[in-house]
Amino acid sequence: MALRRFVVVFVSRRNTLRSMLAQACLSHLGSERFAAYSCGHPAHLRDTIDPAAISALASARMPVPTQLPRSWSELTRSGSPQANFVITLDAEMLSLQPRWPGQPDAALWDFPDVAAMSHPEESARAALLMLYALRRRLELMVSLPLHGPDRDAIRSDVRDLAYMQ
Repeated sequence: MALRRFVVVFVSRRNTLRSMLAQACLSHLGSERFAAYSCGHPAHLRDTIDPAAISALASARMPVPTQLPRSWSELTRSGSPQANFVITLDAEMLSLQPRWPGQPDAALWDFPDVAAMSHPEESARAALLMLYALRRRLELMVSLPLHGPDRDAIRSDVRDLAYMQ
């Protein structure tokens, strides 16, 4: 009997760095239990994945997501995978998000906007540090007993991961 895969959506402003790192990391760590997606604000999307994200993923030997940055409107339309968890990586995007179908559990794991840094070397280093921080959180998330009957405890555990350093 196959276990149900949990759908996790990561949200950031442009969907070029933070959410791409999180999607790639969760796909790397838990693809048998999780389907990871990423998206951004429709007005702020970029055309390509940030070079700092590509560099960080290469350093960690993780594959770069194959899809281009996408809007959250693509993940809220009919026929899209229904999220179990929406994890917002940019506090400014929290109040701007659409209503997600199915009322998924939500968490804020706020990370700085590394893609907005002016020096590429700083951005690349910050992206790698962010990837390591995301990896620690996601390793714990992957190990959570998500099929348990206490939905409130699971929701709290995912939200509490935001406070890890």
